[in-house]
Amino acid sequence: MCAEALATDPLRRRAQQLGFDLIGVTPADPLQAADFFARWVALGFAGAMGYLERGIDRRRDLARLVPGARSVICLGMHYPMVDDRDPNSIRSVDGESPKGRVAGYALGDDYHDIVQARARSVLEEVQRIDPTSEGRCFVDTAPVLERELGQRAGLGWWGKNTCLINKHRGSAFFLAEIVTTASLHVDRPATDHCGTCTHCLDACPTDAFPEPYVLDARRCISYLTIELRGPIPRHLRSSMGEWIFGCDICQDVCPWNRRAPTPVVEDLTSRMELAAPDLLELLELDDEGFRRRFRNHPIKRTKRAGLLRNVAVAIGNVGGDSCVPVLARVLSHEPAALVRGHVAWALGNIGSQDAFDTLRAARNGEADRSVVEEIDAALARQSRLDDPDN
Repeated sequence: MCAEALATDPLRRRAQQLGFDLIGVTPADPLQAADFFARWVALGFAGAMGYLERGIDRRRDLARLVPGARSVICLGMHYPMVDDRDPNSIRSVDGESPKGRVAGYALGDDYHDIVQARARSVLEEVQRIDPTSEGRCFVDTAPVLERELGQRAGLGWWGKNTCLINKHRGSAFFLAEIVTTASLHVDRPATDHCGTCTHCLDACPTDAFPEPYVLDARRCISYLTIELRGPIPRHLRSSMGEWIFGCDICQDVCPWNRRAPTPVVEDLTSRMELAAPDLLELLELDDEGFRRRFRNHPIKRTKRAGLLRNVAVAIGNVGGDSCVPVLARVLSHEPAALVRGHVAWALGNIGSQDAFDTLRAARNGEADRSVVEEIDAALARQSRLDDPDN
């Protein structure tokens, strides 16, 4: 490849003009991470994401995505990091509604559209340099092992928190890949700089890392609030804090993110009000309100019931007795059993007399078995609280 490889300076200039902070090139060779990925899935760490089991061979061989592929251009575009807050500042105080938290990548419009459109413009530059070339852009749209590609292209290393980390720009960036038949100059792979640091592993409230560099998605707050469609396991709910969509804890504590730059693409910071959303307001969103508020936004992926499920858990964790009237109203009138069940849990976790009275009143009229089980489990908390030997 080297003798005939094309210079990438024009691509780098174009990528920077389009708002990409990182760009690197690697050969379109077979991907070694495919074996690790297959073992990870076999161990059950993918949870209910059954779609990840498909296409292992396609993940290994990029030529199955783009016949004749010779090079992969890896691109990184930063999204906002939100500083940690004092936990007391988000709790319900003096009748105020508690506030939730959304992952930084969702503080703008849907990144798929934003990043994909700009990646296509980089592909157009490739085709200008080599008119005979063909290629495709990917932004979470195909079975691409983007972390190995990013590491090989020099964008960063695979961190202990399983994020790709850049030594100068941290880990808060979206990834895009352009697989092309063009032969391009390649970059040096990135090397690991995690060292002995275990901040991310120690900070995870749900113990989602069975070992460094390995994530058990079934315990990850991002998986629980986005990918999981059914009830959130009860034993994990109290550890989820105020997160209602995604989680940034393992990135927030990473020392390399102290240097993370401010995003330059305004569309990625267009929803900053979601940095601390009003939880009670969200809990009473109807279908139309949900669609209107989250049109062209990543949160629409959860659908209304999924978001309200998450909101109920967050209220149970950071809300107080002042939240009970809204929770009672939702428990009585919400059509989705998934939401009612998690509202019941929230009332039990708040644990006030008003909360338990609300649960007892709701149980008499509740027809859904799963919700009745949640109510009974919540009421059992009162028995344990009332037991002086507990």
